[in-house]
Amino acid sequence: MTAQDGEVEDEQDLESLLTFIRDSRGFDFTGYKRTSLARRIRKRMQTVNFERYPDYRDFLEINAEEFQELFNTILINVTSFFRDPAAWHYLQTVVVPELIERAGPGEEIRIWSAGCSSGEEAYTLAILFAEQLGIEACTKQVKIYGTDVDEEALREARAGVYPLKALEKLPDELKTKYFEPNGAMFAFRRDLRRRVIFGRHDITRDAPISRVDLLVCRNTLMYFNVEAQAKIIERFHFALNEGGYLFLGKAEMLLADGSRFEVTDMRNRVFKVQTSPGMGLGLTPRATRFDPRTAAGTEKINRRQVVELALAASPDAVLGIDRDGMVVLINGAARLQFGLSSHKVGTPFRDLEISYQPIELRSLIDKAHRERRSVRVNAVRREKTEGETQYFDIVIRPLLTSEGEDLGVSITFIDTTEATRLQQEVKRVQEDLATAYAELQSTNAELETVNEELQSSIEELETTNEELQSTNEELETTNEELQSGNEELETMNEEMRIRTAELGEARTFLEGVLSSVAAGVVVLDSDLLVRSWNRGAEDLWGMRADEVYGVEFFTLDFGLPTEELREMVELCNETGHRAVPAQTDAVDRKGRAFAATVSCSPLSGPGSGVVLLMEKRRE
Repeated sequence: MTAQDGEVEDEQDLESLLTFIRDSRGFDFTGYKRTSLARRIRKRMQTVNFERYPDYRDFLEINAEEFQELFNTILINVTSFFRDPAAWHYLQTVVVPELIERAGPGEEIRIWSAGCSSGEEAYTLAILFAEQLGIEACTKQVKIYGTDVDEEALREARAGVYPLKALEKLPDELKTKYFEPNGAMFAFRRDLRRRVIFGRHDITRDAPISRVDLLVCRNTLMYFNVEAQAKIIERFHFALNEGGYLFLGKAEMLLADGSRFEVTDMRNRVFKVQTSPGMGLGLTPRATRFDPRTAAGTEKINRRQVVELALAASPDAVLGIDRDGMVVLINGAARLQFGLSSHKVGTPFRDLEISYQPIELRSLIDKAHRERRSVRVNAVRREKTEGETQYFDIVIRPLLTSEGEDLGVSITFIDTTEATRLQQEVKRVQEDLATAYAELQSTNAELETVNEELQSSIEELETTNEELQSTNEELETTNEELQSGNEELETMNEEMRIRTAELGEARTFLEGVLSSVAAGVVVLDSDLLVRSWNRGAEDLWGMRADEVYGVEFFTLDFGLPTEELREMVELCNETGHRAVPAQTDAVDRKGRAFAATVSCSPLSGPGSGVVLLMEKRRE
């Protein structure tokens, strides 16, 4: 097999693994950039000693806890309070005041922090608006939604408790104002915390939060490929109110799309939804070509624009087709539902896949024109690429003027997936009920028995509730005990610091004593490795302490014949008795020969090491 074949097989194995993760755990990483995604998965595979994707998949199937470790590796949760201060300053001085002024007193301001990780970003937003409005007004007027796909990060966010290190970049004034001490941690203040709602949300798949004034999604889009980014931006545009703001991260260069967003501040990555009529809704210019020279013409323009905007903002997917078969309108819901972009406006309808999938619409359009009435097709089944089944009621309405002129058709796709599934389920239930009815008649006595058992169960549940309340009280007591234990640990930590300081002073004193001794003093540990080499030894032999530290004494090469002393030193170390001083010939660091006297004393007892005193013998 060639290297190219191996790469293709490896890519296929990766896609198979991603599909398995999506189907088994609901995490859809298929829209992520393959290079960075493969690199992170490989990193986790190396940790658990796997080289091939199929082998790692087998490992995931039998080790459910491994999913959490893999997700933590893939989902890099890098966040902090007021990350990139300059960008947040712009938000505080320009965007937030405008949103507050636009909302007016008492009107709700809705904010969405997408990819919020452990919550610092969402709480930063709460601080910004509280500083502008005041805390009391903020708790009544501002609602913040924090979403992420990482459940572990969301648990931390919901707790709202952070270590002191996480708050070190906050000014002391904000730290004191918005955080309350909680043991060794700090908790975000409760009244504002209630206005921040956290939940799991996949921005590539789940429906967006609606009617949002400010959407913050920083350094999240860069992990997705271009196609996934386009779909996400489409959802964000749908979520934002007219004139709403989108705040991205420094690493993201997106939105070269003047039809939907205008650049407010490119340096800080702040964008604003276009507020011009029809902008971003897929309206063709021909839809507003009326004669403006008279008041009647102006009134007609306004009425036409209201109709168009109403269609464009409809929660149902709506397409507008003129009499020539050209697309003149694609509303936001249609773009999200069928992946259509505003660039498709002005193109022939027959060129769109939606014209023949999941049902042939062109013949139905002809029928609506021919019969000059609405044509409806119910429960049309559509298979999405993810293997998900949808059902739509499709209504094709001819657009007739008051004079009876046929201008085109509107096609409305009403999503009846849930209703259809519910009907199917109701039908099955009805069949089951019909079958079970006869059985129910013969089981009245059993039901009475069950009723008695239920009463008994209710009593047991009440007892259990009381036990739970008691357990809760015990947990509160335990919490107090833990806090007390924490205080005791802090006291012990302080005592250890004092003892460490005292040991440092003792060591300094000992080193001073050794340094003051003129003779060479060497301390060897139980393995006869050098642990101390005083200044006298340095002056005598010419070797520095850092050169000999941790080295076996008998391997050192200097002017003292150490092998002649081995027996004496080892005996002293083993017995713990002071040895008779030895006389030997030596050479000092200047190359001068002299007679040396070497004394050997045990450090404390047998096997604890020795102290060698080396000095020139006096004549």
